[in-house]
Amino acid sequence: MSAELKVTLVRSHIGKPAGHRAVLSGMGLTKLNKTVVLKDTAEVRGMIRKVSHLVKVEE
Repeated sequence: MSAELKVTLVRSHIGKPAGHRAVLSGMGLTKLNKTVVLKDTAEVRGMIRKVSHLVKVEE
């Protein structure tokens, strides 16, 4: 069983670059304070790194 990460959107995507908005929607984060559980993979870690100023991550 692989590890999972809980990712919560804590800052709005309004006014952010299109790339950041695309990453957030790709992770399933569409509304403020929404939390999703994602598998801990290198791809997901890269997405989190790109929008780290907008999300909170729990392991």
